[in-house]
Amino acid sequence: MRTSNRNRNNSKWVGDVSQSQIMAALLERGVKVMLPFGDNARYDPVVEEGGVFSRVQCKTGRIRNVAVVFPVASSQYHRGGKRRDYRGEVDAFGIFCPDNGCTYIIPLANLPLVREAKLRLTRPANRQVKGIRWARQYEIRSPIAQLVERRTVK
Repeated sequence: MRTSNRNRNNSKWVGDVSQSQIMAALLERGVKVMLPFGDNARYDPVVEEGGVFSRVQCKTGRIRNVAVVFPVASSQYHRGGKRRDYRGEVDAFGIFCPDNGCTYIIPLANLPLVREAKLRLTRPANRQVKGIRWARQYEIRSPIAQLVERRTVK
């Protein structure tokens, strides 16, 4: 994704891009996506599959040390508050990582309720895999990308 340096430093713009990428990936998979009116909800889109509605909080991930890292709490410091998690207010996190162009959806129950979470991209050198949240497991795969992948894997 090519952007000007001015836009990359604008957190609202970065968030809007991430949210649009997450919604596009979900729509491409045939998921119904709805947006709440206004900016007062703790969730971004609401998705509906088979009559089940889920609240999704969209975040931007960054690759650090072979993992996609993203916040799982919001900061209210600018309002004199403190860090607040999303327990009871969202059902899943949608993550767009501009560093690799991938989009992920992770149920809240699969995430730690701390400051940030990680999705591992590669196997660790020590072969320790217990407790690792693998990025590929949560990736929203585009039907078009899957078709191309199937054709090239043969």
